[in-house]
This record gives sequence, structure tokens and C-alpha cells, in this order.
Amino acid sequence: MRPFPMPTQCPVEGCHGHLHVTGLVCPECRTEIRGEFQPNEFALLPPEHLEFLRLYIKVRGNLKEVERILGLSYPTIRARFETLLKVLGYEYQEVPESPSPQEKEAILDALEKGQISAAEAAERLRALKRR
Repeated sequence: MRPFPMPTQCPVEGCHGHLHVTGLVCPECRTEIRGEFQPNEFALLPPEHLEFLRLYIKVRGNLKEVERILGLSYPTIRARFETLLKVLGYEYQEVPESPSPQEKEAILDALEKGQISAAEAAERLRALKRR
């Protein structure tokens, strides 16, 4: 007999909280282990995201091939992929590029040589931080 997929949300109407894994059983010798276990992020994926991930892996990460197989537009496939990443907690956080020490030093050198005013130097330094 094949086991059912592991439920991840409480089936009680109005609750839908995340379920905790508290037991494991060896199918060979029937040894049982009790405790509270943390499933990995993939085990907690809703079925539609899990199927998308399986297809994505099967085609070796080729979104154009996923597009072809599912018969959906590339923007739709890309949006599904971005949603999957968000659900997994893998959202891309763009890290702002910090100004190089040389850029700061050039501004301070220009100030020291009297080429720019203190106000101009402060404005240029602020502009570097905003990038």
C-alpha cells in the first residue's frame, strides 16, 4: 500500500495552521520514533508548487522548456517561478552596491584642495550612500 502525501496544513475548518511532524515509522521493521521534527522547506510546499519544482528540475532549470511543456507564456512561467522562490523563502534581495573607498577619498581630496565646498562634498557623499 502506497502512503498518502504528508499533509502540511491543519484540516480543521478555519484553522489551516502548519502541522508538526511528531512521529516516524520504519516500513521494514516498524520501529517508531516519536518527537517533534522539522521538515525541510520542500516538504512543506503546496502541491502546485511542488509539481512546478519537479518539472523545473526535470528540465534542468530551463524555464523555456517549462513554458513549452505547460503551454503557458514565458511571463506566466517566470511569475510562477518567482512565486515558488518566495514561498521557499529564497527571494532575491538586491544588495545595494557600497561606494568604493576610492570614491569617498576622491571627494575628500577635492574638498581638501578647495576644489569643492563642504556643502558640495557632503552632497556628493550622500549621493554615494543612496546608490
